[in-house]
Amino acid sequence: MNKVDDKERSIDHKKRTQHGEKKYVCEVCDKQFTSKQYLNTHKQTHTGENVYTCGQCEKQFSTQTSLRMHMNIHRSKYKCTECGQCCRNNTALTVHVRSHSGERPFECTVCNKRFTLSVNLVRHSRIHSGEKPYNCHMCDKAFSQSDDLNLHMRVHTGDKPYKCSLCNKNFSRSDHLHHHKRYVHSNIRPYDRPYCGKLFTTNSDLKRHVRTHTGAKPYSCRHCSERFTSYHKLKGHLLESHNEGTWFICHICQ
Repeated sequence: MNKVDDKERSIDHKKRTQHGEKKYVCEVCDKQFTSKQYLNTHKQTHTGENVYTCGQCEKQFSTQTSLRMHMNIHRSKYKCTECGQCCRNNTALTVHVRSHSGERPFECTVCNKRFTLSVNLVRHSRIHSGEKPYNCHMCDKAFSQSDDLNLHMRVHTGDKPYKCSLCNKNFSRSDHLHHHKRYVHSNIRPYDRPYCGKLFTTNSDLKRHVRTHTGAKPYSCRHCSERFTSYHKLKGHLLESHNEGTWFICHICQ
């Protein structure tokens, strides 16, 4: 593309931005964009592919823009003068500073809960309205937040961007990696119980174990009278007995 085409495209994009026109729509989550280029960049967030790698910490990103913003953290470009934390851009730094000041300028008109970001207020408001605008194009699940949809897409793509530096095992979520490191590679067991003296890495693991002694079954099936000691066991029951959930189908024999 020559310089004239680039200039015309830039002018066209500027006009659409000034008039608030967004005619390029994502078919996955219905977000709208002022240019096809921005739409194509956004689409990469749904593929689960992280092809841009940080040379300093090996964290991976789906777009060059995300990688560039991430590099600002290593360069200490946007650094908090209060605690020294480095942020990816000035907006993130402004939000971070509110954690020190306690400022929450955005208030929910229904329950009066306050937020540091307007986007967090918008997401929260969907709790009251039941709105779930982000639909998975591969199954019938819908989500109130785009981040939840992106996380869900890894179920279909199999993407696991978080790698354990100790055993190279991959995980789809950062909290799963954190739990893996603490549980598998650490000897720390700070949670104990007088029932049997067994030690656990997390308080949630301890609570689940205690139910084996007390017999408590707080998770009940919505279809029948069965109850379970953990949410994981309830999900397995819903899948096997009531065909509710996600089946993983063999591509060879179906």
